[in-house]
Amino acid sequence: MSAAIEDWLGPGGAVARALEGSGAPFEPRPQQLEMAAAVERALASRGRLLAEAGTGVGKSFAYLVPAILRIVEHGEKVVVATNTIALQEQLLEKDVPLLRAVFDSLGKPFRPVLVKGRGNYVSIRRLRLASARQDRLFADAASRRSLHAIEDWAYATADGTLSTLPQLERPAVWERAQSDSGNCMGRKCPTYEQCFYQRARREMEQANLFICNHALFFSDLALREAGVGFIPPYDHVILDEAHNVEDVASEHFGASLSESRVRRLVGSLVHERTGRGFLPQLQVEEGAREAVDHACQAALRAEEDARVLFERALVAVGMGGGFGAGEGRTALLPAPGAIENTLTPTLADLALRLKRLKERATREDDRFELNAYAERAQQIADEAAAILDQSIPGCVYWLETSRGEAGLRVTLACAPVEVGEVLRPALFEKPWSVVLTSATLATGPAAKPGRRAGPAPGDECDFDARTGEPMHLQPGLGADPFAHLRARLGCSEAVPLLVGSPFRYAEQVELFVDRTMPDPRAQAYLERLSAAIILHARATEGGAFVLFTSFDTLRKAAERIRPTLEREGMPVLAQDREGPRGALLKAFRENRRSVLLGAASFWQGVDVRGEGLRNVIITRLPFEPPDRPLTQARLKRIEDRGGDAFFEDSLPRAVLRFKQGFGRLIRSAEDRGRVVVLDPRIMTKPYGKRFLAALPAGVVPRASPGPVVADDADPPF
Repeated sequence: MSAAIEDWLGPGGAVARALEGSGAPFEPRPQQLEMAAAVERALASRGRLLAEAGTGVGKSFAYLVPAILRIVEHGEKVVVATNTIALQEQLLEKDVPLLRAVFDSLGKPFRPVLVKGRGNYVSIRRLRLASARQDRLFADAASRRSLHAIEDWAYATADGTLSTLPQLERPAVWERAQSDSGNCMGRKCPTYEQCFYQRARREMEQANLFICNHALFFSDLALREAGVGFIPPYDHVILDEAHNVEDVASEHFGASLSESRVRRLVGSLVHERTGRGFLPQLQVEEGAREAVDHACQAALRAEEDARVLFERALVAVGMGGGFGAGEGRTALLPAPGAIENTLTPTLADLALRLKRLKERATREDDRFELNAYAERAQQIADEAAAILDQSIPGCVYWLETSRGEAGLRVTLACAPVEVGEVLRPALFEKPWSVVLTSATLATGPAAKPGRRAGPAPGDECDFDARTGEPMHLQPGLGADPFAHLRARLGCSEAVPLLVGSPFRYAEQVELFVDRTMPDPRAQAYLERLSAAIILHARATEGGAFVLFTSFDTLRKAAERIRPTLEREGMPVLAQDREGPRGALLKAFRENRRSVLLGAASFWQGVDVRGEGLRNVIITRLPFEPPDRPLTQARLKRIEDRGGDAFFEDSLPRAVLRFKQGFGRLIRSAEDRGRVVVLDPRIMTKPYGKRFLAALPAGVVPRASPGPVVADDADPPF
């Protein structure tokens, strides 16, 4: 460890003095120093690092300090990308300002900037244009009210981005006012000097610490592969919350298309019933009106072709004609060309007509707008062709249904089966250093206090994947808890680091396992599950997260437990019923007796500290549904090369998600509570030991008696 890291993060160091000066307590953390030293080495060598650091280590300072030292001492530039807004806000509002003040005081300034995608910024020129034409553009009063709300906000906002825009009645109106590369006039724009986006670009060019989210980073990475970048050149990449990297990268190196996307484009161009929209009000040279009418007809044909295409797709995957298929279903698409695609040629024709109209428009503003609409139409045409022709190598192609504002939403999508095959050349073989860190990256045994992963210690042990029994390793060889992550992301050469949490889990957590729960296929399962949830919610008088692997089970359990718990003063908050995630969490925090039922995103990224959360109930070990097309394709790829899909992929993913669910409970040194596992497989199956081994040191499972429910009695709720 360098003296610089000790001087900054050690006892009495610069960070300690700054925190104490602000009235905040500082506790020396050996784990933080160990991680900071590893990050320092990775940046200095332009290497790759996989660093799992348990909750409470202080990961952000552990990577920010060595990153900023590279900036101020070597003139380098660093990208830090997070997955959640919460962590991004912590960096921007707390950690970076504190470090900036300290470095400034030492005469070593650095320039941080928040990087957002262009579509987050309002274009004053486009907003004024939409306002001047609102009666001809918008078919309803709600859209015009939304436009006025954007105007009121735009002339008062400091940064001009969506983060401060109030909720709109018609969110699609934003597309009329957002900044867009396709219709940007550059220095010719009359509002160039006022432009929020151009000001942000100038700040970005002067910055040396770029903070962004994963989505923007991987969008930029995909653009770089095509020779176009958004973020200025950088020397180092730090990806926090890196357990999400595979999913986010898959989205940005794949493609997706929904009917609503086509409808939004057409609705902006022309509204069939009212005759409003961009095209009907377009001012063109004499003799060009017929060309405008033909473009309107082409747009409406595209909307009809999209409707027919998605109906054909539903039929092709066996979900029936029309939109009668249920939500939340997925299915592999049939062979390339099996679904007739008239949408691509129709949209390509529309794009061509819009480009030709650009030459006959009399206003310069309109020529730029037409260029942007033509680009959008051609992009959708190309993506539809790529998905239906299945022309992107290494991808799996599927259809999925979900619930949208206008009813059932159907999406065609594709994603790389092995995202590592894309990330290896695009990210890990580039000349910059790459640090991936999270509280949950490893799928092997948990870090013990002071222990680091990799081929250094000789006394580590792994667990045999098939038997679950301890497997002692040869001295010096060690185990690799990151084996699954390396394989999935394509970073086989990365240096591993595994440091435990400074929290005292053995004192702070009680772990209960209910070995009496029946198989979920059993008729009595839902009754027993609901009774168990009530039993354990009563034990802590609420303050409970109940984590599910199935939305259907969640909804049915919520119906059963709600009357009893609410009668006893414990409000039941169910995901997808009581509003969006943020509203659910707000309601949960405001009532310490509430019980929140969540799935999917609630297993991770939720931070409720103190007495508010004192009980986490895990209903099932979180194995991915085997019928998901991407999951099927991954497992088949492993089996085709002679591997064991369950132990190589399904089990590690479930262990990682289990660690994330467990981690919701203890978020500070003062937190206390219980974790309840209502899945006996963690004790009865050999692979169950893999889940237990991944938990923090000292957490020992205790038997939890299941609720007694007589077969001939009514359920106790």
